[in-house]
Amino acid sequence: MANRLADETSPYLLQHADNPVDWWPWSDAAFAEARRREAPVLLSVGYASCHWCHVMAHESFEDEDTADYLNAHFVSVKVDREERPDVDAVYMEAVQAATGQGGWPMTVFLTPEAEPFYFGTYFPPAPRHGMPSFRQVLEGVATAWTDRREEVTDVAGRIVRDLAARGIRYDQPQPPGPEELASALLELTREFDAAHGGFGGAPKFPPSMALEFLLRHRARTGSQGALDMVESTCDAMARGGIYDQLAGGFARYSVDGSWVVPHFEKMLYDNALLCRVYAHAWRATGSETARRIALETADFMVAELGTEQGGFASALDADSDDGDGRHREGAYYVWTPAQLNEVLGEEDGQWAAGHYGVTEEGTFEEGASVLQLPGGEGPSDADRAASVRERLLRAREQRPRPARDDKVVAAWNGLAVAALAETGAYFDRPDLVEAASSAATLLTELHMSDDGRLVRTSRDGSAGPSAGVLEDYADVAEGLLSLYSVTGRTSWLERAGVLLETLLRHFTAADGTLYDTADDAEALIRRPQDPTDSATPSGWTAAAQALLSYAAYTGSSRHRESAEQALGIVRALASRAPRFIGWGLAAAEAALDGPREVAVVGPQTDPGTGTLHRTALLTTAPGAVVAMGEPGSSAALDVPLLRDRPLLDGHPTAYVCRNFTCEAPTADPEVLERSLRS
Repeated sequence: MANRLADETSPYLLQHADNPVDWWPWSDAAFAEARRREAPVLLSVGYASCHWCHVMAHESFEDEDTADYLNAHFVSVKVDREERPDVDAVYMEAVQAATGQGGWPMTVFLTPEAEPFYFGTYFPPAPRHGMPSFRQVLEGVATAWTDRREEVTDVAGRIVRDLAARGIRYDQPQPPGPEELASALLELTREFDAAHGGFGGAPKFPPSMALEFLLRHRARTGSQGALDMVESTCDAMARGGIYDQLAGGFARYSVDGSWVVPHFEKMLYDNALLCRVYAHAWRATGSETARRIALETADFMVAELGTEQGGFASALDADSDDGDGRHREGAYYVWTPAQLNEVLGEEDGQWAAGHYGVTEEGTFEEGASVLQLPGGEGPSDADRAASVRERLLRAREQRPRPARDDKVVAAWNGLAVAALAETGAYFDRPDLVEAASSAATLLTELHMSDDGRLVRTSRDGSAGPSAGVLEDYADVAEGLLSLYSVTGRTSWLERAGVLLETLLRHFTAADGTLYDTADDAEALIRRPQDPTDSATPSGWTAAAQALLSYAAYTGSSRHRESAEQALGIVRALASRAPRFIGWGLAAAEAALDGPREVAVVGPQTDPGTGTLHRTALLTTAPGAVVAMGEPGSSAALDVPLLRDRPLLDGHPTAYVCRNFTCEAPTADPEVLERSLRS
């Protein structure tokens, strides 16, 4: 018999709808039930494509005896961290403070007042590697709750008071200047892995936001060292097992320091961010590899994550059936030499093994290998490589596919809109711009209300129950602004402005600090507030960039000042933790450079207008904004950057401004390009 989760829309919660555990979704009713029963709450947080979440579910939550004990002694609450990042953030902070580490599944025990008192992540069904079994943990917590409740509630109260005291405050915040950005570059250089690219050791995550900073820093300063780190990292990831060498798209991270073996889940946000990084790397260098990876990643997002409603699904699972009835991580993606020979024949199979680094010993489990390009792309045997890739891809498509988490997350779709719009514009792929426009339409028509409020998720064309958080407003605004720069449709700029107005009113404190939830959102044990980037730009740093761009389009001093206030935290963290404030550093580079404001005016039917527009879009000037319109049209009148911009001698014309100063207008694309490089 299904439990209460059967009525939810989250794919993760629905995965647990048939558990014998009497799950509740996060709700007032769940905590009311805990108070009625005077029972502690088990809070279990995860997400649909989380490998160890699946493992713990199979081992414990599907076990009848474990479920019976849970149902007798606890009120069990299941949360999708992607649907409720606010709940996840608050309790993850407590887990990390108590244990020094965190991750998913996250397992937290709460009082009926939602105050945490015992923490963990994955617990095995039997004691293992120094970890207690899940049943031992349950019995220990239940005993403590029954026999030492006053002590437990006292601990919970102290934890909540400690969390409440952690709010961020600063006086007279200032964005980082050249010295702080140079210090950030120096620290990144110290942490750079010169042998394998990227930063730090295993596990190694794609450093998308740090790479964006390095590209912008190079554009502003000419630093060759910054560009070398980008090129080395992008090349290593493109050749590594973290990249799907057959179908394109990136896995979540590499379990080793050499990008060989990934954790196989594929997330929308990683692919959106990396698609944009590679497109920007091509813009800076002309690298054919960067071009290929940007386009393949864009095509992966559209083909594998696109939904019928025009949005993009959240993720593909890491696990799938291996063909022998076992559900295993990576089963869909890995190969043995024998499997290559079976699909390709012995001659091509042996060639493919060398080409893709497939060995008898294997690089993964049970003698299987993750496909890589250890020898690089190379000009030789290109036709053979294409044929082998196509045949292997066709064969792989016959395997059981990983499950897809098909909920649409507003923030991640905003990142995808930006990536697809820019990639489509750079490489003359109008289909990608159209895909970005379709996702933007879904976001503005389904996720966004007339008063500028967002819902976090949707699924199958129905809006979800959770309010949008700061990253949703900031990333959707960023996507709409990028789409406006590419298409010139003023409605995208206008909707971005509405979202940013909500952000300023409901997420921003008087001192310029930002909160992850709105001032009228559901009250948790503390209002979450985290400026550091992790897998995605933090809402804080994403807001700074979106506000800065909008100010450049509109001339709004209010938005500019709010962006500079938000960047104050970047000044504090630039030299101490640049890997975790990369998007903030990128925004700071844009602020320091202006950013440049480019207005292109001319008839859309005139090829000269398109040439100037493309030249402007291809500038590497950090955070440059581009507006396009026909003089006297409603589009030009509605956008302050385009107003009072006449044609030069009747020809399409470009105007470049920054810091309240404009250069002489030009109708010559080469003059425009030189102007944007200076």
